[in-house]
Amino acid sequence: MNDRMLRVLEYNKIIEQLKTHTETSFGKSLVEELKPAITLTEVQQLQMETDEAMQLLRLNKVIPLGGIRDIRAHVKRSVIGGILNPSECLDVANTIYGGRNVKRFLEEEKEEELEEKLPILQQLAEQITPLRSLEQQIKMCIDDNSEVLDGASDALRHIRSSIRTFENRIRERMDQFIRTKSSLLSDAIITIRNGRYVLPVKQESRGAFGGVVHDQSASGQTLFMEPKAIVDLNNQLQTEKAKEKQEVQKILSKLTEVIAEHNEELYQNVERLAEIDFIFARAKLGYTMRGSMPKLNEDGIIKLKQARHPLLPTDEVVANDVEIGESFTSILITGPNTGGKTVVLKMVGLITLMAQSGLQVPALDGCEVAVFTNVFADIGDEQSIEQSLSTFSSHMTNIVRILEQVDYQTLVLFDELGAGTDPGEGAALAMAILDEVISRGARVIATTHYPELKAYGYNRENVVNASVEFDVETLKPTYRLLIGVPGRSNAFEISKRLGLEERIINQARDLVGIDSKNVENMIASLEKSQIQAANEYEEAHQVLLESEKLRAELEAEWEKLNATREKLYKRAEEKAEKAVQHALEEATAIVEKIKAMEADVTFKEHEWIDARKSLEDAKLKLSGANQEDPEESSEAANNELEPGDDVQLLTLNQSGTVIEQVNKEEYFVSVGALRLKVPRKNLKRLKKKKTVEQKPVSVVRGLSAHVRPELDLRGERYEDALLQLEKYIDDAILANYAKVSIIHGKGTGALRKGVQQFAKKHSRITSYRDGSAEEGGSGVTVIEF
Repeated sequence: MNDRMLRVLEYNKIIEQLKTHTETSFGKSLVEELKPAITLTEVQQLQMETDEAMQLLRLNKVIPLGGIRDIRAHVKRSVIGGILNPSECLDVANTIYGGRNVKRFLEEEKEEELEEKLPILQQLAEQITPLRSLEQQIKMCIDDNSEVLDGASDALRHIRSSIRTFENRIRERMDQFIRTKSSLLSDAIITIRNGRYVLPVKQESRGAFGGVVHDQSASGQTLFMEPKAIVDLNNQLQTEKAKEKQEVQKILSKLTEVIAEHNEELYQNVERLAEIDFIFARAKLGYTMRGSMPKLNEDGIIKLKQARHPLLPTDEVVANDVEIGESFTSILITGPNTGGKTVVLKMVGLITLMAQSGLQVPALDGCEVAVFTNVFADIGDEQSIEQSLSTFSSHMTNIVRILEQVDYQTLVLFDELGAGTDPGEGAALAMAILDEVISRGARVIATTHYPELKAYGYNRENVVNASVEFDVETLKPTYRLLIGVPGRSNAFEISKRLGLEERIINQARDLVGIDSKNVENMIASLEKSQIQAANEYEEAHQVLLESEKLRAELEAEWEKLNATREKLYKRAEEKAEKAVQHALEEATAIVEKIKAMEADVTFKEHEWIDARKSLEDAKLKLSGANQEDPEESSEAANNELEPGDDVQLLTLNQSGTVIEQVNKEEYFVSVGALRLKVPRKNLKRLKKKKTVEQKPVSVVRGLSAHVRPELDLRGERYEDALLQLEKYIDDAILANYAKVSIIHGKGTGALRKGVQQFAKKHSRITSYRDGSAEEGGSGVTVIEF
């Protein structure tokens, strides 16, 4: 891409804006050398670099590039044997420090939760060498004011100590002269001439004062004299200062040698820092323009959504949608010379150049830009009234040059194609040139005010008409691009607004051909339809977005509901299976315990065997618990049961006896020696009670005689207390107690906590609580079964 084309599209103004965002002189040098890349790989690399820096800017993170200098000239001089001055050495140290800060900043971002990682920037950071030792050597010798420190060497420390001693002695002697010979002096001050301490002596007192004259005032009335008494001291001082200068040079020479030894690392550090500064400058420019990273292609496709001209103020520029390369390869913008067409033309060209330079473009996210090997533009000031032959010749020379290089990887921009000559010939020439460029596969955007070219757009397969909207009310263009609508003349409307008589306007309309009128009417209708369609599209698009959002939310809720339902089903099945298994294990344990109590309790062996079989069958029949005979269920639900009634447990297919009614829906039923709480719907009456006394009850009562309704654990060790508690709970369950009290006292609360944790885990305990004030308060836990 030649410099003339870049200048025509005002690419240099983008470069000037970009330079203001650099932090270093070498970063600015890279900006000045920037030219659009012409391969997809290069452009993608540049865009990825810029996007990484943009990620950090969006998080309000500022890269520390302060204090860094372009030290390449210093390093080069150190290599060829020159000696760097203190300021140059300090620049090297500050640049090393700044580079280390940048390296640390970018490496720390590895720990941050970014949307994407920063591989390019972090790779650049890895190539920066810290050189901490060299920095420390320089900082130990030179302070922040570029002065060599006394501690730079032992010799320099001693020399400067001697200098201060001589200076103090000289000042003391001078003060004596001022006190004793003030009448001979023009002013009571000590000054320096030619590096030596002197006093201002009156001209007439020269002989009386004595000494060496080093200077005189402009009037000649004052002589600056060095008294004889301090000549030797001044000489000794000058000797020490010469030694100081020699020692400083020696120190700087050593520092320069060390810098030269690290020249490769220093060169590389500067180059990496320059690249990083350059990348962040591109990101900063994109940030100020509210730019976005474009999608790239090699197919000549440009899709810009709400694109803005990069050089116009953000709050004033009109955003436009521009698309070319898929349905059509050329856009022909027609209409009168109102200024809006050229803005669109330059916007597309400049955005393309910016994208190929690694800059984000001022358009909405999702925009797409093609990578071209060449962007050609023939854009000039065609707004003047007179169109001379020289202007036409200039444009045609440029067009000829363009036609020599145009191919399918080219973007061509023509402004007022064919202007500057006879309208008929100019329009014909414009159509021929467009045909030639389009036939070579190039992407073309052209502007023209020739009405003949409006039909051209309809008669060519790959060409689409467009225009820039004009507001006849304000007599100004709105700069809004209308794709698919050719421009129409607004001469009559403008003339009317400006006050031309209606009679003259009507006469002019009569003089216009019928075909021309029809075309203008058609264009007006198309323009109105285009605007209405665009507005309706925006509304429909918004509704579509809201519908898709709602649909996504409903699908998410439905999936969440299904997942929850499956989870609840699975949890219920697991809980039921565990409950049955626990019941089997508990029944076996109870049977074993009661067998051991044969001496105290009378029972029948076959009843316990039946009970155990019933519990084993319960697991298999649990799934059919709600599939009982409807008639039986109905009969059970419609009849009240009384203690002593023989009933059948429908879920277990076992017989039992009603002990008592818990509530309207549940009963306690004894099955052998087991006491179960059963819903009314799962019970079927076999026969009414004959007597209140039933054998299972007598067995339980016999056992309850040996079990008290409370257990006192006070004074017991924690482990022993829990063992007693476990045995007592088993006995209380067999004794058919509805609730019991565990007395543990208040104390440290450890035993209370242990009792309540045991109650919480026990499957047969339905609830537990602290005792009421009458029951013993928090020193007692009441357990219900």
